[in-house]
Amino acid sequence: MLLNMGPSHPAMHGTTRIMLELDGEKILNAELEMGYLHRGFEKTCEHKTYFNLLPYTDRLNYVSPLINNCGYVMTLEKMLGIDVPERAQYIRVLMCELSRICDHLTALAAMTMECGAFTVFLYNMKAREFIWDVMEQTTGARMTTSYIRIGGVRADLHPSWKETTHTAIDETRKVLKDVSGLLNKNKIFIDRTRDVAVVSPEMAINYGWTGPCLRSTGVSYDVRKAHPYLVYDKLNFEIPLGERGDNFDRYMVRMKEMEQSLRIVEQCIESMPESSSPTQLMAEGIEPADAIKESRSKRTEKRIKLSPNLEGSEKERYKGIMTDSKGQIIPPKEDTYTSIEGLISHFKFFMKDHGIRPPQGEVYFSVEGASGELGFYIISNGTDKPYRLHLRAPCFHIVSALEEILRGHYVADVIPTFGSMNMIGGELDR
Repeated sequence: MLLNMGPSHPAMHGTTRIMLELDGEKILNAELEMGYLHRGFEKTCEHKTYFNLLPYTDRLNYVSPLINNCGYVMTLEKMLGIDVPERAQYIRVLMCELSRICDHLTALAAMTMECGAFTVFLYNMKAREFIWDVMEQTTGARMTTSYIRIGGVRADLHPSWKETTHTAIDETRKVLKDVSGLLNKNKIFIDRTRDVAVVSPEMAINYGWTGPCLRSTGVSYDVRKAHPYLVYDKLNFEIPLGERGDNFDRYMVRMKEMEQSLRIVEQCIESMPESSSPTQLMAEGIEPADAIKESRSKRTEKRIKLSPNLEGSEKERYKGIMTDSKGQIIPPKEDTYTSIEGLISHFKFFMKDHGIRPPQGEVYFSVEGASGELGFYIISNGTDKPYRLHLRAPCFHIVSALEEILRGHYVADVIPTFGSMNMIGGELDR
């Protein structure tokens, strides 16, 4: 019998269709159809400036958008030869690791819920809320943040970020302990995952697998270790590995990776360089009458009252969170509002055929995304828009193996197997 599973099946998340050839409940053959969430990301980027296409990266892996931001901006920084301040690098690592934990929590929540473990779903969502509190404090958004910018980050950390982060770490550890108690020796969960959908190291490498799915087969490859970026070479963490490459190993590797990410976050808290303290703001700003009377030189010495939306991105903080490469970053708002030079710099940054214009050439850079190696390949023709941009999406390679993996298993095995791969539609289809 031929049977369509998806795209409307709940376990397919509305974005994937699997055509199954069945003999009773046994799967003889499977054909995967994807693309239900395609939005033309790569083609759209050809018509956006390097700065303006940044929010589009948030919509790729929308469960861990900060890692997408980081991968894109670091590719461009490699092309431009930009050095990022150390504090900004630590902030990026902190935010990326929190995003990785969110991603793994969501992946395991969906996988286990679809196997009937609804309690685990609720526990994981509770932990994710505490982590999103940290992100919302600093970035101003819970999900599509657009926080990491070319040359640094948009704003400094929230004044109470340490307390909020410690709370998130403690609550997440409690949840991980509870989930381990619920699932690790649960006979129903083990029967549905152990020795189901086994993938050998050779098969995983042939399909281009990376991330937790590759490491579940016993292959020790992590971009953070193999090709260190930011400050990962200064941090101590381990790479958890599986033994059999089955659904249970893919679950366990993600559980252990979350603990390692919490270790990294704790090290970032301890090693984070201190922020440059901003001078006292004028409560009222510059009064129009005073501005007319005073000379231009004296006016520029005064501070204006910035919008609350710009908190953390004051001029004094730029030294720690943004590169000093002129023409590659937006000037501080204080300069834009109080000097003609700053206003011109701001206009030129956003004007057509001005702004960020990398030299002609091509560049590839990758980071360790939550699902695997997330790489951006950009070709520049010297203008302010990329000539071509390609995303190396880890989901695409992992899901490509699904057809071969499912053969010989049963219809019920499709759900935990598909869930263990952590397919994210925005990244897979783009």
